[in-house]
Amino acid sequence: MFAQEVLHTSVFIFAVLGTAGAIGGTLGGLLAPKVSAKLGSGPSLWLALAAAPLGSLFIGLTSSWQVVWAVTVVESFVAILWNTITVSLRQSIIPSHLLGRVNSVYRFFAWGSIPIGMFIGGGLVTLMEHFVSRESALRSPYLISVALGLLLWLLAAPRLTTAKIEAARASA
Repeated sequence: MFAQEVLHTSVFIFAVLGTAGAIGGTLGGLLAPKVSAKLGSGPSLWLALAAAPLGSLFIGLTSSWQVVWAVTVVESFVAILWNTITVSLRQSIIPSHLLGRVNSVYRFFAWGSIPIGMFIGGGLVTLMEHFVSRESALRSPYLISVALGLLLWLLAAPRLTTAKIEAARASA
């Protein structure tokens, strides 16, 4: 709905938007270990967590599919950066006999929250349509996620240090 009604994409441009995740993910897969080694695990996680609300802000304020495409490339890149660091950390600190269980719980919450978020986003758009224009209502999930993402970043950023990550690895 956002792509159609706010970005005014055609079917072809909507498909082009879909390539952004693949390109960002591929680049992330290739470069995440190098970025993490260069910046350190803590700053890399800090950067990845900060990118989400910034990306949502840009998407929520733009009407340009090209901007959304570029932001999605970056967000996909940092999502892979996050996953590379956190999955390798989990694999190094969780005992082998528990790793399957821990990963299944992690995936349950990570992937299981996606449809819940989509449901809440759709409900938010429907609710907001009673108070603002349709376009503003379609932008509202992105703009509200900026506030929630910044709150999450403020709570997590002080804990995302390379020293703390390495201490967890060492104690395992």
